[in-house]
Amino acid sequence: MLAKNPFLKAWFAFLLIVPTRPGVVHAQAERAEEAIRTLMSEHPVVGLSVAVVRKNKVVYSRSFGSKDVENKIPLSDRDVFRIASISKSFSATAVMRLVDEGRLSLEDDVSPLIGFRVRNPAFPEKTITLRMLLSHRSSINDGQGYFTLDAIDPARNPDWAKCYNAYEPGTEFSYCNLNYNIVGTILERATGVRFDRYISRTVLQPLRLYGGYMVDTLDAGRFARIYQYQSDSGRFTHSPAAYDPRRAEIASYVPGRSTPIFSPTGGMKISARDLAEYMVMHIRQGRHRGRRIISAKSAAEMQKPYRGEEGYGLAIATTRGLIPGRVMKGHTGSAYGLQSLMYFDPGDGSGIVVVSNGCDPAGMGGFNTVMHKAANILYRHLVD
Repeated sequence: MLAKNPFLKAWFAFLLIVPTRPGVVHAQAERAEEAIRTLMSEHPVVGLSVAVVRKNKVVYSRSFGSKDVENKIPLSDRDVFRIASISKSFSATAVMRLVDEGRLSLEDDVSPLIGFRVRNPAFPEKTITLRMLLSHRSSINDGQGYFTLDAIDPARNPDWAKCYNAYEPGTEFSYCNLNYNIVGTILERATGVRFDRYISRTVLQPLRLYGGYMVDTLDAGRFARIYQYQSDSGRFTHSPAAYDPRRAEIASYVPGRSTPIFSPTGGMKISARDLAEYMVMHIRQGRHRGRRIISAKSAAEMQKPYRGEEGYGLAIATTRGLIPGRVMKGHTGSAYGLQSLMYFDPGDGSGIVVVSNGCDPAGMGGFNTVMHKAANILYRHLVD
């Protein structure tokens, strides 16, 4: 009967993604959705895709607004986004897998790993390690750009020294996208497998997630268009560069050198719901869906802040500023107009994913305002 009744099939699919406590949870979901629609009426937002985790399970996902404004296509839970800097955690996860296997160490000198000298000219004797790259404590900056390794290679850029800050490596935090494009290249050189393929084989496929770094391996029909908000006019403009396939560059790809083409620092494409499933793996200390992706020790290493109770670990930050009264761990992203947020509480197995394909970039408390408010709505109605 189920196979012949599309209504029942849709209803059972609905039950799989919505909490099922009778008489309470459905009402809570309705209140959350009403609050999110109100939020979207109060702020410029193209679309929002959200997911909620409770007790280590994805219990709710929903999409609001537009996937494609020009063609009036609504956003759906199947749609994928370029999630920007949350991508860094995928790169770090893959590196920690190699650490688990003994093929890399967090204390390794970056220079032999990358194939050219990586040293701050003000501190030439100070080794810059893989740990420093992953934690943004390398003293490297994005001043010369980060879309190519030529920026920091002394043999390719006469101004390579400008890629370094004035402080000693390992002593201060400075967020830097070039760090993670170097990390992705090291991963490729260490494995002999192209970066995008290695992430797919070792993280996405074992967790049964749809996504990836290479545009042409994905269904373009599932891409949520990204829009940049123009504050002067109050309008949104389409950002086609978000899904640039870069076919010419990939055609002349040089292994162990061209890796930034895939943007290990920001180029993952995935749906909010599948991102939430990935987040569950980190909540559960490296294991999910019957597969161990990284060891519990490596998962804890990624989540450990480097300064006190708050701060950045290895592609996972710790904060008290997102949800009142909760210590949350995760990452945000922002690029081309997209805003993304993935934060979780490993203590009680809860977490929130919020992705917008275009919203006002204004912030509050260190977070995008729309992301912050949406996360609190979801926590208030569906977690607490």
